[in-house]
Amino acid sequence: MKTPERLLSRREFMSNSTKAGLAVGLVGSGILTACSNEVKGDAQAVLATSFTQTPLAYDFAALEPHIDAQTMEIHYTKHAAGYAKNLGDAIVDEKVDTNKPLEEVLAKISSYSTKMRNNGGGHYNHELFWKIMSPQGGGKPEGALAEAINSGFGSFETFVEQFETAAKTRFGSGWAWLVVGEDQKLAIGSTPNQDNPLMDISDFKGTPLMGLDVWEHAYYLHYQNRRPEYVSAFWNVINWNAVAERYNAII
Repeated sequence: MKTPERLLSRREFMSNSTKAGLAVGLVGSGILTACSNEVKGDAQAVLATSFTQTPLAYDFAALEPHIDAQTMEIHYTKHAAGYAKNLGDAIVDEKVDTNKPLEEVLAKISSYSTKMRNNGGGHYNHELFWKIMSPQGGGKPEGALAEAINSGFGSFETFVEQFETAAKTRFGSGWAWLVVGEDQKLAIGSTPNQDNPLMDISDFKGTPLMGLDVWEHAYYLHYQNRRPEYVSAFWNVINWNAVAERYNAII
């Protein structure tokens, strides 16, 4: 992960800012806080997750035929909404400061209840999932993200193969992830249930760029037991612009 000085240089904040005494700190797993409004509006706005469910940016049918409208509606209004509601109950019971991003809770999830772990993870995972899909998705990444994928995995095709393997071989319910690790390199892995790589209890750690839901409720109405078909169809709706925006905010 880049130092604060490099972040500001790349964004040209140092040369354009007339403010003195800029203080930037790295908190949790890649979430930036700063005295500078510019930095807050840039990286933190991209990476930070609130404790409430945000409106879906597209219609339930917008991702068809790859993800059907009924699955999307049930997934968003029942499953994801349930995680958000239960998370709301947990933060009241455990007196969580919701002025801070959810990521700070997840980074110390071992200090909280199982209810917080399951619903905080479920809410975070789904909020990211909706953002990294789009009706105009598909294709290949460009720019710095594409370079990092080619450098880290040898080629885009090899990356796709490794990500699909992580998604297809996750036993039972869970998620497949592309993350930026502490070494600033990209890594692919998976987590069970609603765990994610931000959690201090996770064996696979990093700041997520993208995650694929491989719980059966994400695909069973259309694909039944054919998870591999669902995983392959995901590339038709992946929003590479959103994934790249997250990558650029971290590196």
